[in-house]
Amino acid sequence: MKMTFRWYGQSDPISLEYIRQIPGMKGIVSAIYDIPVGETWPLDKIEELKKSVEDAGLELSVIESVPVHEDIKLGKPSRDKYIANYQETIRNLGKAGIPVVCYNFMPVFDWTRSDLAYELEDGSTALIFDEEEVNKMDPRTLSLPGWDESYTAEEMNQLMDEYKEVDEEKLWENLEYFIKAIIPVAEEADVKMAIHPDDPPYSIFGLPRIITGGEAYNRFIKLYDSEYNGVTLCVGSMASDPKNDAVAILRDMLEKGRVNFVHARNVKLVGGRSFEESAHLSEMGSIDMYEVVKALHDFNFTGAIRPDHGRMIWGETGKPGYGLYDRALGATYLNGLYEAVSKSAKK
Repeated sequence: MKMTFRWYGQSDPISLEYIRQIPGMKGIVSAIYDIPVGETWPLDKIEELKKSVEDAGLELSVIESVPVHEDIKLGKPSRDKYIANYQETIRNLGKAGIPVVCYNFMPVFDWTRSDLAYELEDGSTALIFDEEEVNKMDPRTLSLPGWDESYTAEEMNQLMDEYKEVDEEKLWENLEYFIKAIIPVAEEADVKMAIHPDDPPYSIFGLPRIITGGEAYNRFIKLYDSEYNGVTLCVGSMASDPKNDAVAILRDMLEKGRVNFVHARNVKLVGGRSFEESAHLSEMGSIDMYEVVKALHDFNFTGAIRPDHGRMIWGETGKPGYGLYDRALGATYLNGLYEAVSKSAKK
């Protein structure tokens, strides 16, 4: 496996210089953040990003993410225009030698939490999802973590109304339409696509969510039979639903050759569908991270993995979930597990 780190570009308070100093760090996961959703990414901007990463002694391993326009998810007539732009972005990423693109198909918003700075027993702060608190919220009047802040209140209300006409099966149809249009282009461009699971992996605010577990992953990879139509196996997202066995799902997708990217973080289930994001260490959460790493070793996974969200520790402040210290500890822990698994396997 290849250890990588999420970096939010030149505005990120965590520099590439600091990231490079993390033991075993090889690559960067990033994106271009100033292009409106639905527009084509110019080749020169992609190459500029890649050069800045390579000048720091790292490689640009994954683009996370190229956002999917809501018109595509809604299945509007305008989707073909946005799909054509997406195809051109994939072609440009291929020309720049970018091997993997992570994306998601969640309606309206990305990952959602009820608190971005919940204090844990050790005094660190973390992202949490309190099911009871979220159920009390009205998405039309709130700005939640993970929501796209570019939407006005009027646009948000319109989107929520439009999604009343889109149930899970309709969303599956719209995803299939998208996949069948982009994967042939990805094959030609030699760019592996990696869909991220819904986070958390169940419906929120009445909006449909479909990439929710092992059964959904298997349905997804059958939409287009190609190694370029793969998944981002985010064990933290999968384990956020107590019904999911994240390690079993990981092994299944590895066996089928469809894991194109891995997010590794631990979560602590605290009842119902509520959870806290914990330190990466197995005993701190509900996921056996040793078994996660062992699965990657057993199937000789050579792709990119990154420590996902981290706590805020040692007085650090910054982008919630994306501080330096705890994610650096996570990367080192995961590399240590991999070394131990590898050497044990040789005995």
